[in-house]
Amino acid sequence: MSLLVRSFAWLLAAAVTFATLGPPGLRPHSDFGQDGEHALAFILVGLAFGLAYRQRRLLTAAAAVVLIGVLELMQFWAPGRHAQLEDFLVDALTACLGFALAAAADWATTRLRAESALTSEGPAE
Repeated sequence: MSLLVRSFAWLLAAAVTFATLGPPGLRPHSDFGQDGEHALAFILVGLAFGLAYRQRRLLTAAAAVVLIGVLELMQFWAPGRHAQLEDFLVDALTACLGFALAAAADWATTRLRAESALTSEGPAE
């Protein structure tokens, strides 16, 4: 399962990289607007990497923020693209939100399993 989640996370990162640096005409568009599209994409990236690399979530989140900055700077050399501080802030903050959602999901799962284990043991005699 871990390999599947990690593969999905890296495929998602590749898709976001292509959408960010590729030709503007090939980029998917939605009714969310630019900030909404960025937010959705990077929440999913943060969530996917947060679930894929549970043991090193904080380090992975920090690396993600740095790489999001590098991706934004690379737009200076991509034809038809522009780097903006606002895009970096939206992308980095929503990726961190995705990591937080992954941590919350892990916490909830752990708590439910612990409660389930306690109730399945039956009453103490």
